[in-house]
Amino acid sequence: MKKDLVNILCCPTCKGDLKLKVEKEENGEIITGSFTCEKCKCTYSIEDGIPDLLPK
Repeated sequence: MKKDLVNILCCPTCKGDLKLKVEKEENGEIITGSFTCEKCKCTYSIEDGIPDLLPK
């Protein structure tokens, strides 16, 4: 996933801001990592460049 998308994403559960944690990055794209909502503390994974933002 491209880093530019981080600014337009929000938590699907509460619409809070997401904090990005990058584990692996290649050529400016995030390969693995996670998002954590600063409001409700839900965590969403990023696997193979695809964020899993389905509500829990």
